[in-house]
Amino acid sequence: MPFYQKTPRLLQKIFPNFEWKGNQNAIHLTFDDGPHPEITTWVLNQLDIYQFKATFFCVGQNAELYPEITQEILKRGHQIGNHTMHHLKGWKNPFNTYLDDVEACHAIIPSKLFRPPYGRITLKQAKALKSKYRIIMWTLLSCDYLKDLDCDESLSNLKKHTKNGSIIVFHDSLKAEKNLKVLLPQYLQFVNNQGLNCALL
Repeated sequence: MPFYQKTPRLLQKIFPNFEWKGNQNAIHLTFDDGPHPEITTWVLNQLDIYQFKATFFCVGQNAELYPEITQEILKRGHQIGNHTMHHLKGWKNPFNTYLDDVEACHAIIPSKLFRPPYGRITLKQAKALKSKYRIIMWTLLSCDYLKDLDCDESLSNLKKHTKNGSIIVFHDSLKAEKNLKVLLPQYLQFVNNQGLNCALL
């Protein structure tokens, strides 16, 4: 299995103040980088089939561009989180620039949930945000954004390692659309067949 698909335990130990796992009585479906009018709506419809609830980490500029989709996420009983205003990498942006971008997103998405884009955030940035936000990472990464992804392998790995407490990442974005539409329906059917609960974070 690609090392990046399942979060290494070492990372979890190095950054213990981040949330790498969730409720031990459920799994947690998450979607990054939206909202997108067609893709996010498709995801919502897929979730409705099983009445599963999920968390959408929205990029502020996308939420600003498609406010009706953001509201639709909430209307259907899901939750939204902050994914910065412009999908910034914490490692490549100055401290104040990054925090200002998070706050700009918060003005549009007033959520206490935050996920750093790419999972890349400095300890200094994280310390500053920790007093206001829950920093949500992940247990399993679908890698749906990879152009050359082997969807069969990805799906097999997700199934093998999914268990209560898992936080799983998909992306409701154009970059991930092709793989997402292969992976998500099959994965949701698997989760349903296993009798797993899907809970909000």
